[in-house]
Amino acid sequence: MLIFPAIDLYEGKAVRLYQGDYGQMTVYSDDPPALAADFRAAGASCLHVVDLEGARSGETPNLDTVRALAACGLFTEVGGGIRSMETAERYLSAGVGRVILGTAAVTDEGFLKEALAAFGARIAVGADLRDGCVAIKGWTEKTSLPAGDFCRRMQDLGVKTLIITDISRDGAMRGANRALYGALSRSLTLDIVASGGVSSLEDVAALKDRGLYGAIIGKAYYTGAVDLKKAIEVAQ
Repeated sequence: MLIFPAIDLYEGKAVRLYQGDYGQMTVYSDDPPALAADFRAAGASCLHVVDLEGARSGETPNLDTVRALAACGLFTEVGGGIRSMETAERYLSAGVGRVILGTAAVTDEGFLKEALAAFGARIAVGADLRDGCVAIKGWTEKTSLPAGDFCRRMQDLGVKTLIITDISRDGAMRGANRALYGALSRSLTLDIVASGGVSSLEDVAALKDRGLYGAIIGKAYYTGAVDLKKAIEVAQ
Protein backbone atom coordinates (compact mmCIF):
# COMPACT_ATOMS: atom_id res chain seq x y z
CA MET A 1 0.00 0.00 0.00
CA LEU A 2 1.21 3.48 -0.81
CA ILE A 3 1.30 6.31 1.71
CA PHE A 4 0.39 9.76 0.39
CA PRO A 5 1.42 12.52 2.81
CA ALA A 6 -0.89 15.48 2.22
CA ILE A 7 -0.31 19.14 1.62
CA ASP A 8 -3.39 21.37 1.51
CA LEU A 9 -2.63 24.75 -0.04
CA TYR A 10 -4.09 28.13 0.83
CA GLU A 11 -2.35 31.33 -0.28
CA GLY A 12 0.83 29.38 -0.98
CA LYS A 13 0.98 27.89 2.51
CA ALA A 14 0.48 24.36 3.82
CA VAL A 15 -2.64 24.35 6.00
CA ARG A 16 -5.20 21.97 7.43
CA LEU A 17 -8.93 22.44 7.85
CA TYR A 18 -11.11 20.76 10.45
CA GLN A 19 -13.79 18.76 8.61
CA GLY A 20 -13.59 21.05 5.61
CA ASP A 21 -14.39 24.20 7.58
CA TYR A 22 -12.46 27.16 6.13
CA GLY A 23 -13.12 28.98 9.38
CA GLN A 24 -11.10 26.37 11.28
CA MET A 25 -7.76 26.56 9.48
CA THR A 26 -4.30 25.89 10.90
CA VAL A 27 -1.16 26.98 9.03
CA TYR A 28 1.62 24.42 9.31
CA SER A 29 4.24 25.71 6.88
CA ASP A 30 5.05 28.74 4.76
CA ASP A 31 7.29 26.55 2.58
CA PRO A 32 5.38 23.58 1.09
CA PRO A 33 8.30 22.41 -1.13
CA ALA A 34 10.46 22.07 2.00
CA LEU A 35 7.73 19.87 3.48
CA ALA A 36 7.75 17.72 0.36
CA ALA A 37 11.52 17.35 0.71
CA ASP A 38 11.00 16.15 4.29
CA PHE A 39 8.45 13.61 3.06
CA ARG A 40 10.90 12.29 0.49
CA ALA A 41 13.66 12.05 3.10
CA ALA A 42 11.30 9.92 5.22
CA GLY A 43 10.89 7.48 2.33
CA ALA A 44 7.72 8.75 0.67
CA SER A 45 7.32 8.22 -3.05
CA CYS A 46 3.95 9.98 -3.43
CA LEU A 47 2.34 13.29 -2.55
CA HIS A 48 -1.31 14.31 -2.29
CA VAL A 49 -2.02 18.01 -2.86
CA VAL A 50 -5.29 19.93 -2.57
CA ASP A 51 -5.71 23.55 -3.62
CA LEU A 52 -8.31 24.71 -1.09
CA GLU A 53 -8.80 28.03 -2.85
CA GLY A 54 -9.26 26.26 -6.17
CA ALA A 55 -11.82 23.94 -4.62
CA ARG A 56 -14.09 26.92 -4.07
CA SER A 57 -13.25 29.06 -7.11
CA GLY A 58 -12.47 26.55 -9.86
CA GLU A 59 -9.26 28.47 -10.62
CA THR A 60 -5.56 27.59 -10.09
CA PRO A 61 -4.30 30.28 -7.69
CA ASN A 62 -1.55 28.01 -6.30
CA LEU A 63 -0.25 26.71 -9.63
CA ASP A 64 3.30 27.96 -9.06
CA THR A 65 3.44 26.20 -5.71
CA VAL A 66 2.05 23.01 -7.24
CA ARG A 67 4.70 23.20 -9.97
CA ALA A 68 7.41 23.51 -7.32
CA LEU A 69 5.98 20.54 -5.43
CA ALA A 70 5.83 18.41 -8.57
CA ALA A 71 9.53 19.11 -9.09
CA CYS A 72 10.44 17.60 -5.70
CA GLY A 73 10.78 14.07 -7.06
CA LEU A 74 7.55 12.60 -5.69
CA PHE A 75 4.63 11.26 -7.73
CA THR A 76 2.23 14.15 -7.19
CA GLU A 77 -1.54 14.08 -7.46
CA VAL A 78 -3.54 17.27 -7.13
CA GLY A 79 -7.19 18.12 -6.64
CA GLY A 80 -9.31 21.14 -5.89
CA GLY A 81 -11.47 22.92 -8.44
CA ILE A 82 -10.53 20.94 -11.55
CA ARG A 83 -13.67 21.50 -13.59
CA SER A 84 -12.38 21.98 -17.14
CA MET A 85 -9.98 20.35 -19.60
CA GLU A 86 -7.93 23.55 -19.54
CA THR A 87 -7.37 23.30 -15.79
CA ALA A 88 -6.51 19.60 -15.96
CA GLU A 89 -4.03 20.24 -18.78
CA ARG A 90 -2.50 23.14 -16.85
CA TYR A 91 -1.70 20.90 -13.88
CA LEU A 92 -0.50 17.96 -15.96
CA SER A 93 1.76 20.26 -17.95
CA ALA A 94 3.19 21.52 -14.65
CA GLY A 95 4.54 18.04 -13.92
CA VAL A 96 1.69 16.61 -11.87
CA GLY A 97 1.29 12.85 -12.27
CA ARG A 98 -2.45 12.67 -11.69
CA VAL A 99 -5.32 15.14 -11.30
CA ILE A 100 -8.35 14.52 -9.12
CA LEU A 101 -11.85 15.43 -10.22
CA GLY A 102 -14.30 15.96 -7.37
CA THR A 103 -17.29 18.22 -7.91
CA ALA A 104 -16.98 17.95 -11.68
CA ALA A 105 -17.15 14.14 -11.59
CA VAL A 106 -20.54 14.46 -9.90
CA THR A 107 -22.03 17.38 -11.80
CA ASP A 108 -20.51 17.05 -15.27
CA GLU A 109 -20.17 13.46 -16.44
CA GLY A 110 -19.49 14.64 -19.97
CA PHE A 111 -16.35 16.41 -18.79
CA LEU A 112 -15.28 13.34 -16.80
CA LYS A 113 -15.64 11.14 -19.89
CA GLU A 114 -13.68 13.64 -21.99
CA ALA A 115 -10.90 13.79 -19.41
CA LEU A 116 -10.72 10.00 -19.15
CA ALA A 117 -10.55 9.70 -22.94
CA ALA A 118 -7.72 12.25 -23.11
CA PHE A 119 -5.67 11.36 -20.05
CA GLY A 120 -6.68 7.85 -18.98
CA ALA A 121 -5.15 6.75 -15.68
CA ARG A 122 -3.85 10.28 -15.04
CA ILE A 123 -7.43 11.13 -14.03
CA ALA A 124 -8.58 10.13 -10.54
CA VAL A 125 -11.92 10.84 -8.90
CA GLY A 126 -12.38 12.08 -5.37
CA ALA A 127 -15.49 10.87 -3.58
CA ASP A 128 -16.04 13.01 -0.50
CA LEU A 129 -18.64 11.39 1.73
CA ARG A 130 -20.90 12.93 4.35
CA ASP A 131 -23.60 10.79 6.01
CA GLY A 132 -23.25 8.13 3.32
CA CYS A 133 -23.72 10.52 0.40
CA VAL A 134 -21.36 12.41 -1.89
CA ALA A 135 -20.52 16.02 -1.00
CA ILE A 136 -19.30 18.62 -3.51
CA LYS A 137 -18.02 22.20 -3.79
CA GLY A 138 -15.31 21.95 -1.19
CA TRP A 139 -17.57 19.81 1.05
CA THR A 140 -20.01 22.71 1.40
CA GLU A 141 -22.93 20.96 -0.36
CA LYS A 142 -24.22 17.44 0.28
CA THR A 143 -25.96 15.65 -2.58
CA SER A 144 -28.50 12.82 -2.34
CA LEU A 145 -26.19 10.51 -4.32
CA PRO A 146 -25.38 7.34 -2.31
CA ALA A 147 -21.68 6.61 -2.00
CA GLY A 148 -21.89 3.03 -3.26
CA ASP A 149 -23.87 3.97 -6.36
CA PHE A 150 -21.42 6.74 -7.22
CA CYS A 151 -18.35 4.54 -6.78
CA ARG A 152 -19.78 1.79 -8.96
CA ARG A 153 -20.63 4.35 -11.64
CA MET A 154 -17.06 5.62 -11.62
CA GLN A 155 -15.78 2.07 -12.01
CA ASP A 156 -18.13 1.45 -14.93
CA LEU A 157 -16.87 4.61 -16.65
CA GLY A 158 -13.28 3.37 -16.49
CA VAL A 159 -11.91 5.41 -13.59
CA LYS A 160 -8.76 3.67 -12.28
CA THR A 161 -8.20 5.49 -8.98
CA LEU A 162 -10.82 6.58 -6.46
CA ILE A 163 -9.88 8.73 -3.47
CA ILE A 164 -12.52 8.33 -0.80
CA THR A 165 -12.74 10.82 2.05
CA ASP A 166 -14.93 10.33 5.10
CA ILE A 167 -15.50 14.01 5.94
CA SER A 168 -16.64 13.25 9.47
CA ARG A 169 -13.21 11.77 10.23
CA ASP A 170 -11.10 14.34 8.41
CA GLY A 171 -8.83 16.21 10.77
CA ALA A 172 -10.69 14.79 13.77
CA MET A 173 -7.99 12.26 14.80
CA ARG A 174 -10.72 9.65 15.40
CA GLY A 175 -9.20 6.93 13.26
CA ALA A 176 -10.03 5.79 9.74
CA ASN A 177 -13.47 4.39 8.92
CA ARG A 178 -12.12 0.88 8.45
CA ALA A 179 -15.54 -0.69 7.88
CA LEU A 180 -16.33 1.72 5.06
CA TYR A 181 -13.02 1.21 3.27
CA GLY A 182 -13.12 -2.54 3.75
CA ALA A 183 -16.61 -2.80 2.27
CA LEU A 184 -15.72 -0.63 -0.73
CA SER A 185 -12.48 -2.53 -1.31
CA ARG A 186 -14.38 -5.82 -1.40
CA SER A 187 -17.06 -4.55 -3.78
CA LEU A 188 -14.92 -2.58 -6.24
CA THR A 189 -12.00 -3.49 -8.50
CA LEU A 190 -10.44 -0.05 -8.96
CA ASP A 191 -7.62 1.37 -6.83
CA ILE A 192 -8.96 2.91 -3.62
CA VAL A 193 -7.10 5.53 -1.61
CA ALA A 194 -8.38 6.13 1.91
CA SER A 195 -8.52 9.70 3.15
CA GLY A 196 -9.81 11.21 6.37
CA GLY A 197 -8.96 10.11 9.87
CA VAL A 198 -5.86 8.00 9.22
CA SER A 199 -4.28 8.80 12.55
CA SER A 200 -2.25 5.81 13.77
CA LEU A 201 0.03 3.02 12.59
CA GLU A 202 -2.84 0.67 13.48
CA ASP A 203 -5.00 2.47 10.92
CA VAL A 204 -2.29 2.03 8.31
CA ALA A 205 -1.95 -1.69 9.04
CA ALA A 206 -5.73 -2.20 9.01
CA LEU A 207 -6.16 -0.44 5.66
CA LYS A 208 -3.31 -2.43 4.15
CA ASP A 209 -4.95 -5.64 5.38
CA ARG A 210 -8.18 -4.58 3.67
CA GLY A 211 -6.42 -4.42 0.32
CA LEU A 212 -6.39 -0.68 -0.23
CA TYR A 213 -4.12 0.83 -2.86
CA GLY A 214 -3.18 3.84 -0.77
CA ALA A 215 -3.80 5.95 2.33
CA ILE A 216 -3.49 9.70 2.79
CA ILE A 217 -1.95 11.01 5.99
CA GLY A 218 -2.50 14.66 6.81
CA LYS A 219 -3.09 16.09 10.27
CA ALA A 220 -1.64 13.01 12.00
CA TYR A 221 1.72 13.80 10.45
CA TYR A 222 1.64 17.49 11.30
CA THR A 223 0.73 16.89 14.93
CA GLY A 224 3.32 14.15 15.36
CA ALA A 225 0.73 11.45 16.01
CA VAL A 226 2.14 9.36 13.14
CA ASP A 227 5.79 8.98 12.22
CA LEU A 228 5.78 9.08 8.42
CA LYS A 229 8.81 6.81 8.03
CA LYS A 230 7.24 4.16 10.26
CA ALA A 231 3.89 4.47 8.47
CA ILE A 232 5.57 3.83 5.14
CA GLU A 233 7.35 0.78 6.58
CA VAL A 234 4.05 -0.61 7.90
CA ALA A 235 2.33 0.02 4.57
CA GLN A 236 5.02 -1.85 2.69
